[in-house]
Amino acid sequence: MPASVIDRELADDRLSATFAALSNPIRRAMLVRLAEGEASVNELAEPFDMTLPAVSRHIKVLEKAGLVTQGQRAQYRPCSINAEPLRAVADWTDQYRPIWEDRFDRMADYLEEVQRPKTRKSKRT
Repeated sequence: MPASVIDRELADDRLSATFAALSNPIRRAMLVRLAEGEASVNELAEPFDMTLPAVSRHIKVLEKAGLVTQGQRAQYRPCSINAEPLRAVADWTDQYRPIWEDRFDRMADYLEEVQRPKTRKSKRT
């Protein structure tokens, strides 16, 4: 296979892993928290009514997608966000921007048209 095809397939696999990780609201909430700064597993678990092993499984999914990294400082293993896979999502969705902009432009034109006062033709007698 040509290198460009292999590169495309790897990028698609990474994008699929990112979307799969983002499909869960708990993992999205964890990313929101990590966007504020690094956090421990306990800190990430705090807002959720779930066991630490369940939280760890969510973190593993985020790690596998490349969205989270875990460091190690003695016994402390802080989690940090890696936003690079989110850039790939943004780039992928950006290809659809012209379609949405066109639809919004047409909707704006339509709304302007329906809100325009109707002029009545006067009858001359």
